[in-house]
Amino acid sequence: MKREPRKLKRSSDLSGSVHQQLNMYALAATAAGVGMLALPRPAEARIVFTPAHRVIGPKSHYRLDLNHDGITDFTLRNVVSCGTDMCFYDFFQKPAPGNRAIGYIFDNQLLLDSALQRGARIGPHRHFLKGSGGLVDVVYSDGGQSTNVFGPWPNTKSRYLGLKFQIKGKTHYGWARFNVNVQKTAITATLTGYAYETIPNKAIIAGVTERSDESSMGQPSPAAFTAPVPETATLSVLAMGAPGLSIWRREDVVGTMQQNFT
Repeated sequence: MKREPRKLKRSSDLSGSVHQQLNMYALAATAAGVGMLALPRPAEARIVFTPAHRVIGPKSHYRLDLNHDGITDFTLRNVVSCGTDMCFYDFFQKPAPGNRAIGYIFDNQLLLDSALQRGARIGPHRHFLKGSGGLVDVVYSDGGQSTNVFGPWPNTKSRYLGLKFQIKGKTHYGWARFNVNVQKTAITATLTGYAYETIPNKAIIAGVTERSDESSMGQPSPAAFTAPVPETATLSVLAMGAPGLSIWRREDVVGTMQQNFT
C-alpha cells in the first residue's frame, strides 16, 4: 500500500493566534533594532602617543604641544643665571594657564615635579601643583666649593612627568618621558616621547602608548606613587635664606611664590 507524501502546512493553515504572535515578535525586533541605531555611540577612548628625541641642553627651551593643536601646553626651560657669588642651573616646566604637573612641595617652599615610574596612574586623584615646577636645580656657590642639587630627576632614564592640561575647556591627562643627565652644573634633558588621553577626565597610565597595553601593564608598584625625597645636602642651600631660594622666586623662572601657592 502506497503512502501519500506528507503535505507541508501552508501559512494560511496556521491559527490566527500564531500569526499574531509572529507579527508582534517582528515588530518588537524591528523596534529594538531602530532603538539601538538611535542610541548615541560612546566616544572612542584613545591614547595618542608621539615618539620624540628632543635634546634640551643648557640655555635652551622646548614648547610642548601634547595634542598638536598649535597651542603650547607646557614650556620646558633649561636656564642659567648668576649673581655675585652664586650661579643657578635649572631645568623646569612652565604650564599654560589651567595646566598643571604632578609634584610635591619641599619644606613648604620649593615646588618640585615628581619623576614617575612606568605604570604610575595619572588622573583626577593625583596631586597636581599650580605653577611652574622644577625637575632639576643645581646651585653652585663659594667659587665652586659648594654644589647642591634639588629635585628627583638628576641622572634618571625613562621617567615620566604627569600632566593635566586643557583642550577646549575640558581637562585631559597625559605624560612626557625624559632622560636627564647632570654633570657638575650642566643639565641635559632628552624628551623621548609624550602621550595623552582623548577622553576628558579619564586617567592615563605612564608608559602606555595604546589602549590594548593598559590591561597588560598590571597594577603599578607602590614606588610609582612615591615622591622622591631630596637629599639632605640640599638643606644647606635652604639655610642660605633668600639668596639660596632666589631662583625659585624669579618671575621669568617659576613665578612668584604667592602665585604658586594660591
